[in-house]
Amino acid sequence: MTSELLDRALVEEATKKSGLIWVEGTGGPARALWHVWHEGAACLVGDGPGEQPLPGLADGGTAEVTVRSKDKGGRLVSWSARVVELAAGSEAWEAAVAELKGKRLNAPDGEAMTERWSRECRVLRLEPTGVTAPLPEGDLAAPPRPTPATTREPVPAGLPRLLVKRRKR
Repeated sequence: MTSELLDRALVEEATKKSGLIWVEGTGGPARALWHVWHEGAACLVGDGPGEQPLPGLADGGTAEVTVRSKDKGGRLVSWSARVVELAAGSEAWEAAVAELKGKRLNAPDGEAMTERWSRECRVLRLEPTGVTAPLPEGDLAAPPRPTPATTREPVPAGLPRLLVKRRKR
């Protein structure tokens, strides 16, 4: 009983304080997602234009959540979650969106984002099941996923000289 309470407290405090959590749904890769902790669960918004993708997270499914340390970035705890999709306009959706809205940075539509979320996005709750995984042994580093945001062009010839001039000033 005491172990369960300590695990629950660790999951809640670590998840509240971390800006990102790593979430792995069924059939999808683990992704870093921003979230808020609200009423005993991690709440996420995504799968819409301009929002984070939520692959492998379906209503009624499960997910594995890994929480990192905010200061060092190392793994603190991994926990299992039940995925619950909130219906747009419901009381639970309104409460979760009120919390998410305050944490959403650089929204392209400002105050109108909640209307866009209700039309085009999904709001999910990741509710802890009470199961925490032991910390893994060894290195779990993986190569980065391919992305269109990478630069494949060579560095301009004049760039090293410009950088050296800035350092001398």
